[in-house]
Amino acid sequence: MKLSITMGALAASLVLSACSGGDEAAMPPPFALTEEAMGRYCGMNVLEHAGPKGQIILQQIPEAIWFSSARDTLAFTMLPEEPRDIAAIYVSDMSKALSWDVPGAENWIDAKKAFFVIGSAQRGGMGTEEAVPFSVEADAKTFAEKHGGRLVRFDDMPKDYILGSGSEAPTDGSAFDPEATSENAEGHDHG
Repeated sequence: MKLSITMGALAASLVLSACSGGDEAAMPPPFALTEEAMGRYCGMNVLEHAGPKGQIILQQIPEAIWFSSARDTLAFTMLPEEPRDIAAIYVSDMSKALSWDVPGAENWIDAKKAFFVIGSAQRGGMGTEEAVPFSVEADAKTFAEKHGGRLVRFDDMPKDYILGSGSEAPTDGSAFDPEATSENAEGHDHG
């Protein structure tokens, strides 16, 4: 009797682990960013914009939906009119980026695993506030020290920050100054 209970428990745990491992294995890999990538919301070539990019792959469509910014990528997941059958959400891994202007064509991270800096002085692809993604928490902290902002994870991303109007880039050029910090990073209500 004990043997059959033990065997049953072992079989159940194997099935559960196979299911959970299968979910991750079923996640499609990211696509490489090419010149053909057009932003979902702006209709412009994604490569024409600085800062982190994003892509979403739906379950029934084997191609990427491209975004000119990581923030736009996250907005897609929050908007009620967008599809819900998301198979994968990838954002540029700024821990591996060559620079802000060249975030990389193949260095993607699962958005659900990224460390995001929000409320920084750096502006995204369309000149508005950005959610800057990193695979390494220490890199995100260093970025926040230089540019202001705070760290959040995907599940804690403030909806009002992502769907808010976003502020335009400062006209004095400080948005891209590596030594600049956000004047309102501490006082900004992120929900």
